[in-house]
Amino acid sequence: MAERGGPWRTIHSAHHHCGWDNAIEPVAHVAPGETITLECLDAASGHYTRHSTSADIATMDPDAVNPVTGPIHVDGAEPGDALKVTIVDLAPSGFGWSALIPGFGLLADQFPDPHLQLWDYDRAARAPALLGAHARVPLKPFVGTIGVAPGAPGRHAIIPPRRVGGNMDVRDLAAGTELILPVEVAGALFSAGDTHAAQGDGEVCGTAIESAMDLTVRVDLIKDAAPRFPHFSTPGPVTRHLDGAGYEVTTGIGPDLMAAARDAVSGMIDHLGAWRQMPPEDAYVLCSVCGDLRISEIVDAPNWVVSFYLPRIVFA
Repeated sequence: MAERGGPWRTIHSAHHHCGWDNAIEPVAHVAPGETITLECLDAASGHYTRHSTSADIATMDPDAVNPVTGPIHVDGAEPGDALKVTIVDLAPSGFGWSALIPGFGLLADQFPDPHLQLWDYDRAARAPALLGAHARVPLKPFVGTIGVAPGAPGRHAIIPPRRVGGNMDVRDLAAGTELILPVEVAGALFSAGDTHAAQGDGEVCGTAIESAMDLTVRVDLIKDAAPRFPHFSTPGPVTRHLDGAGYEVTTGIGPDLMAAARDAVSGMIDHLGAWRQMPPEDAYVLCSVCGDLRISEIVDAPNWVVSFYLPRIVFA
């Protein structure tokens, strides 16, 4: 177990796990109000390097996916309390990856072959990352997986999100955001990881710009205030200022929201191929890292409208 320290400590990435289990021994104890930094591995536990190729997707260890640093025991936390996590800062590594992983993603049946996209970006200036010659993706670092241990005993898979948080992949869990999580076990057992340099709403291909980062958070406790599900407050606008050049928008319409979502994304991939001469694999990755999937209408039965917004500013 890591030793207790002062008001600002670093929890190293060696202290990580890849499944939620309230029996995992905490690696640190903190008091409410403390600030800590967690060294977070990328979603593939460092499997990919700047020399990796699509062939390396096949050798990725599925049991090492989405590691989270922790768990951290919050003194005084009890079931029924709320854990307030303020995201103070994210320090990106400057290297990331996106991948089409066979069998994974919204359009897995349409993209059966592995495809790896590597990203290098300026971690200080956070200038847009380049998708080959096709586009420049504005960055917005955030934490993809963040949560506390579930009350149910045993090991729980890391990929699905759940009531206590986890792999929510909400791009607005960024610096300045305050996240409220329901506590189900004594000490809360907080963990976080799966940091991203950029992602669109929906993360449609299954990956964002996956990138290791140092995550700094402050933890606070609100007694007897557990929400039914996580909720959060952002410090300001969440658009990343991508509105300046407008959007290309495709839609899917029908009685099934999932089918409509697939149609909207497929339509954008087709549109990018015709408009920008983008290979479909690159278009799918671009949709995942900067496009937004939205429910535009869900009241006019029997058909609903799902729209996919792709910001034109990435082509400026």
